Amino acid sequence: MFVSRFGIRTLIAIAHDFVAIAVAWWLAYLFRFNFDIPAPTLSFLPAILPWAVLIQISFFFGFGLYRGLWRYASFPDLKRIFVAVVAGTATVLLMFWILGVFDDIPGSVILLAPLLLLLIMGSSRLAYRAWKEHRLYSLESYEAKLVLVIGAGNTAVNLVKDLARSRDWHVVGMLDDDRRKLGTRLMGVRVLGKINELPHWVQQLNVGHVIIAIPSDAHRIHRHTLEMCAEIGVKVMTVPSYADLISGKATVSTIREIELDDLLGREPVVLDTDGLHSLLTGKVVLVTGAGGSIGSELCRQLIAYDPERIIFLELNEFSLYSIQEELASRFPKIKMSFVIGDIKDYARMTQLFTQFRPSVVFHAAAYKHVPLMEQENACQALLNNVLGTYVLAQIAISYGVGKFVLVSTDKAVNPVSVMGASKRLAEMVCQALQQSISKHVSENQAAQTPPTCFVMVRFGNVLGSTGSVIPKFREQIAKGGPITVTHPDMTRYFMSIPEAAQLVLQAGWMGGARGGGEIFVLDMGNPVKIIDLANDLIHLSGLGEDDIRIVYSGLRPGEKLHEELLATSENSLPTPHEKLRIAQAREVDEHWLSDLILWLERVSVLSDKEVREQLTKWVPEYTNKESAHQGSAD
Repeated sequence: MFVSRFGIRTLIAIAHDFVAIAVAWWLAYLFRFNFDIPAPTLSFLPAILPWAVLIQISFFFGFGLYRGLWRYASFPDLKRIFVAVVAGTATVLLMFWILGVFDDIPGSVILLAPLLLLLIMGSSRLAYRAWKEHRLYSLESYEAKLVLVIGAGNTAVNLVKDLARSRDWHVVGMLDDDRRKLGTRLMGVRVLGKINELPHWVQQLNVGHVIIAIPSDAHRIHRHTLEMCAEIGVKVMTVPSYADLISGKATVSTIREIELDDLLGREPVVLDTDGLHSLLTGKVVLVTGAGGSIGSELCRQLIAYDPERIIFLELNEFSLYSIQEELASRFPKIKMSFVIGDIKDYARMTQLFTQFRPSVVFHAAAYKHVPLMEQENACQALLNNVLGTYVLAQIAISYGVGKFVLVSTDKAVNPVSVMGASKRLAEMVCQALQQSISKHVSENQAAQTPPTCFVMVRFGNVLGSTGSVIPKFREQIAKGGPITVTHPDMTRYFMSIPEAAQLVLQAGWMGGARGGGEIFVLDMGNPVKIIDLANDLIHLSGLGEDDIRIVYSGLRPGEKLHEELLATSENSLPTPHEKLRIAQAREVDEHWLSDLILWLERVSVLSDKEVREQLTKWVPEYTNKESAHQGSAD
């Protein structure tokens, strides 16, 4: 029963400490009397040693010395031993004083006994740890994966410490460009050389894996390391981002494969959490297009702000089912409603607003695939993206929605596609509605209900979003290639899905400071060449350019060579958030809006050509490439 309660290893440790206490006191007397203990003292020792042992061992239990494993004995364990020994010794001496034998104990013994006990207990535990690790290494080193660590900072040291406890990894060296660290040993692992020497050390040490342990400002190192590893056929991994580490979402030992996000070199988004809590906490929030890439990520991030209810509105049944399966069971405390509906359906949207009374709307529902909307589906893009936005916005105004956030796109800037022009029209619809609201509020200062504030957010391509270039490239790589790139000079702005959603939330909170109707432009960083993106994906797959061929297919209908974030006639204004600016776009009024809606409501089916011709009238910035091409041909 005693064994089953404590375990054989714990009992061995207790027995060891019993003996250690007795030996420490015995040695203290031997040292005091130069290994010739007088007979009276020799007969005195058996009377006091049981007291010393029992009292001291009770303090060892009290300080939790037997709750850890000797294999992992560390400095905190030594600290606990020190405190337990000191406290126990003090209590032993107090007991001797009570028993009236304190004066019979030499002062040197009182000092030597705890020091010797500390030495015996500490050294034995560290010796066991060293033996155990040596034994494990000798038995398992042939099975463990040999790994080089890039970096020799705190993150790398913590990684090496964590991997030392794993049977799957064996760190054979570290590489760092800091000259001061070259040749030094950190956690027993030598800093072998600089990062550029990676191919040499991989070959020298027969390494199969490389882990980048530099969590911040490392996109250059990620890219360079990835290129070197792709050339020599070595798997490269990395630690979580700095943002994930400080937030507690991941630990250093949570190594993962390098993603495209690591190669973009973007800083983590800093959100105004207090402001977002005031916007979202305890509120009913409606997200349209909730099954899409941006819509679903918005919903995931909304949960952190404890809304009263999230309404997931989606036209695609499977997409809605997928997000329901993901979130409903994980967050039972958050009320969620999963609604199928078409944003153009006035009756269905009215029913939805009547039932739930949302306070905030994030409108992410849209047809967004440029070539698909350009041919055979132009009219549907127009009706869904423009008329659908108007229907939803009008109902939102009627039901007193506080914030209406339209998710737009950089393709709305100087558009050359039907999709881009339709999104610019959606922006203009919201602008006109905001102007109308502002005009009526100024005419009626006694309005009881705060007016609806419209906010628009433009950003570029989102990494890994549905229908984007990344999933397509990955699918082509999986099939062995080739990868199809439309043009060698084509560039696009990219950001991650979480980053895009975070900035949409931030813009939603900030919108209205200038009276509403602001078009926020996200800082997308530098544009990325699509050909470079394709090569990055090839490298991330552990392949090289010789393995996967890249072919050029030519620009597709509605595509630009380079995207823009601001129109030619637009300027931008700064905001308190460094990653958000406000575009000073051309404004329209309610009369223009009335004419547009009258036309849209008469539209049932238009040909692609008719849609493009009409768009040139409603969106002056729009360039009908087909017409321009025909004109030049004539």
